[in-house]
Amino acid sequence: MPRMVHCVKLGRELPGLERPPYPGELGQRIYENVSQQAWQMWMDYSVIVINHYGLSLGDPAARQFLEEQMEEFFFGEGAQMPEGWTPEGTPGAKGAPAKGVAPRK
Repeated sequence: MPRMVHCVKLGRELPGLERPPYPGELGQRIYENVSQQAWQMWMDYSVIVINHYGLSLGDPAARQFLEEQMEEFFFGEGAQMPEGWTPEGTPGAKGAPAKGVAPRK
């Protein structure tokens, strides 16, 4: 039986991750509070952020920026999805970078 967590992103009990997906305190927080489903949402969203800003993950500043976006995605103000939201089969659903984020020059 999978480990269950009350997912901070989706607002309900769902199967959790098998291990922390990221190093350090943030990875532990995600492990304890984020479902597998929400983590997959982040993985999809992170591709959008990387492409939108043209991030090179070999650049420490780009990795720091992406980590900040990850923390905001899961734990920031308004991070929980609206009640009744469904991730699949939603026509016209598109991802966008977080508000207040300046494009990388």
